[in-house]
Amino acid sequence: MTTNHANAPQAVDPLQQPTPLLPIAPPRSGVHDARRPRLGRGTAASSLGRVAAPLMAVELAAAAVAVTVPVDLPAPVLVALVGGTALLNAQAGLYRPGLRPHALGELPALLGRAALAWCAAAAVLAAVLPAHALGWAALLAAVACHTVLACAGRAAVHGVRARVRTRRPQSTLVVGTGPLAERVAATLSARGEYGMRPVGLVGGQRQDAAKECPLPVLDTPEDIHRAIIQNAVRAVVFAEPPDPAQVRFFREYGCAVWALDPRTGAGMDDHLWGYACRRIDPAPERRVSRAAKRGIDVLVSAVALLVLSPVLLLCAAAVRICDGPGVLFRQERLGRGGRPFTLLKFRSLRPSGVLESATRWSVAGDDRMSSVGRFLRRSSLDELPQLWNVLRGDMSLVGPRPERPYFVAQFSEHHPGYAARHRMPVGITGFAQVHGLRGDTSIEDRARFDNHYIDTWSLWQDVCIMLRTARSLFRLGGS
Repeated sequence: MTTNHANAPQAVDPLQQPTPLLPIAPPRSGVHDARRPRLGRGTAASSLGRVAAPLMAVELAAAAVAVTVPVDLPAPVLVALVGGTALLNAQAGLYRPGLRPHALGELPALLGRAALAWCAAAAVLAAVLPAHALGWAALLAAVACHTVLACAGRAAVHGVRARVRTRRPQSTLVVGTGPLAERVAATLSARGEYGMRPVGLVGGQRQDAAKECPLPVLDTPEDIHRAIIQNAVRAVVFAEPPDPAQVRFFREYGCAVWALDPRTGAGMDDHLWGYACRRIDPAPERRVSRAAKRGIDVLVSAVALLVLSPVLLLCAAAVRICDGPGVLFRQERLGRGGRPFTLLKFRSLRPSGVLESATRWSVAGDDRMSSVGRFLRRSSLDELPQLWNVLRGDMSLVGPRPERPYFVAQFSEHHPGYAARHRMPVGITGFAQVHGLRGDTSIEDRARFDNHYIDTWSLWQDVCIMLRTARSLFRLGGS
């Protein structure tokens, strides 16, 4: 569980000169957005709301008209019918933003879900109000009317949006610098119906065989940041396999992210001028699971503090007898969202001052450490006071290990994926630690493991990590 060391100093090169900024496409007239990057989840939710609201409105109107065909339904049944239809359509992805949605292509899905919703409403109506039960003819007429009107309404909404996209295309970045990326950029420039105006290519140096594309190549985070702000970029198209760190980077700016696969259309539900394409949406918030995770943290930490209180007292007494007063070591760390908190540990070494405590990377092997301190670190017993941090809500049992502000600033600058670790509550143990990434190990590897844990998080994964951590404790695997 002890993970306050890593290969940090090796990742920092103060003599390295910054890469000069490249010229970028000029911003659209009157467009300048100097706001700070926005979190991708909020932006995705608002974008989904803008797309879904008009479509839900036309479906509500279609349902309101359809209920007059067989008989006037009671208000509760009508509300259940509309709500059920909306849920079924959302489950089918009919409210997700598409490149060029067509109402005719959506007709089979609309028909099937309207029929299912109407059959459920008819069954409820027959059970509750038998006098208003629907016959087969009335039911078929209602389903047909509902489907036709909903399809016509969606066609109107799609048509209006297509005209708006053509007149006001979104500034777009294409990720990749090979021939495919340049063909995609040329297609977007020529096909205004997609509503995307490419303003740059993101990647390394352009290949010698393909330099006729006039778009600039953006190969540093500074270039990309400047291009997004000055051009008000709102869409990104990956013409190569998407890297999760890059996807997170663009989401922080509120960009919609699309991925192309020219070889196979497996898993792709859209196309960009014949190229299989899909939108990469952020994982939905799982509030119930997050609440369950917090509940487990509170329960386990409270029980552990109670059960392990004799061990805590013995450790505190050993530190006091061998190393003098000051049993607990307090240090500022950064938690979820970069919020600072005071981390607690049993003191294994008394630092010479505040500066050493904040900026010295590792104290492993320090001659000033007593035998008690060395045993506490090797057995990870020095981490037990962090159960109080978990009970307070500063930390979780499982999550990325917290770090000091000094090193967070360095790592975030030199490892683009490091800052993304703070999307999740920090933990006593984590996915990187159970894979041996503790002590003087690679920061880049740790950040990759931690971000993978966050992207694929589940309660069962937390349980597995805690069991693997408990097993390692019996091997004295601390540092």
